[in-house]
Amino acid sequence: MSEQAVATAKKSTFSPGTILLLVAPLIALAGVIFVFLQTGGGLDFRSPVPVEAVTVERTILTPGQIQVVLRNGSPQEVIVAQASVNAAIWPLTASPSPTIPRLGTATVTVPYEWVEGEAYAVTLFTTNSVPINIEIPVAVTTAQPTARTFLGFTLIGLYVGVIPVILGLFWYPALRRMGKRAMIFLLALTVGILIFLGLDALNEGFDAAASVPGSFQGVGLIGIGAVGTFLLLDAIGRRQAAIGRSDADRRLAVAMMIAVGIGLHNLGEGLAIGAAYNLGEVALGTFLVVGFIIQNITEGLGIIAPVVRDRPAVRSLALMGLIGGGPAILGAWIGGYAPNATLAVLFLGIGAGAVFEVVYEISKLIKKDTDQQPMPVTVFAGVIGGMILLWGTGLLIK
Repeated sequence: MSEQAVATAKKSTFSPGTILLLVAPLIALAGVIFVFLQTGGGLDFRSPVPVEAVTVERTILTPGQIQVVLRNGSPQEVIVAQASVNAAIWPLTASPSPTIPRLGTATVTVPYEWVEGEAYAVTLFTTNSVPINIEIPVAVTTAQPTARTFLGFTLIGLYVGVIPVILGLFWYPALRRMGKRAMIFLLALTVGILIFLGLDALNEGFDAAASVPGSFQGVGLIGIGAVGTFLLLDAIGRRQAAIGRSDADRRLAVAMMIAVGIGLHNLGEGLAIGAAYNLGEVALGTFLVVGFIIQNITEGLGIIAPVVRDRPAVRSLALMGLIGGGPAILGAWIGGYAPNATLAVLFLGIGAGAVFEVVYEISKLIKKDTDQQPMPVTVFAGVIGGMILLWGTGLLIK
């Protein structure tokens, strides 16, 4: 195509006529909506009872008071008018206002001398007498950002994520002594581990979506996070492949992507542990920590699998360990200090998308290595073995 033709094409793309053709349907659509709002289409869409959908985002217990963070997912504003604790009426204050606009938040404070370790049932009522129920199974002071709790959540993230993942990398010298069939089995084992992690992340995401305000469409957030992350990582991988890097560099890039996918998954694990502590479920938090420590050593095995035949630098191995395990620290901070169901759902979707994209990348490596000598039974045994391995360690957590 000549330079003049290219210039003409570019000019016509942004011509006034083209812009008018793009905008005209939108103008017509706005007119249709206006007519419908004015006439109702011949039907009365007014609800005889106000539709109120208020979600409890967080409960905060401090000495002498109970705070509840609310988000309004209703079509209209909602006014919080009254509170009761264990069926007794109590006064309340709301910040910034008891009137919560659509998709807005408010923090409701109820002055109440609660007793540590006791269970409480808190109910907030709107001006339309619609109840908002909050269950507090075990009353404990909510963790506040202090040097001690900050260090505690950091150590939990280290125990759960960084240490077991790095310990899994120490299998590298032993794995280098394996033959080609064993290497294919190891890659397939990694695929099985990652498939299980991806399915687990999706399952946790769908469970958490039930706590997300309906207006935020939790299932849609999972889809955005998963599909967006998959396509982004795939684009990055294709770009790197187009540069013409060596096979060893490509395998190292796949290992790094595995570390990223596992790291995003461990972010969700940190969120779960921090939230368990925040809710006063200390025993559950301890149980989760021990279970995740045992499970996550297998993740280090998955990270190292693509580069066993190579000699990556110690710095690269350490970096992969930090990328794979470090996000558990961030997750513990968020879950412990500011648990948020909407954010958790998005992170779980992102983690699932990253994990499945890495499965796709490793599958390409396996296909390339088995073109000359197919090993379907070895691949089958590895994938199923990886899934069973994660299922077995999951018995210590679920």
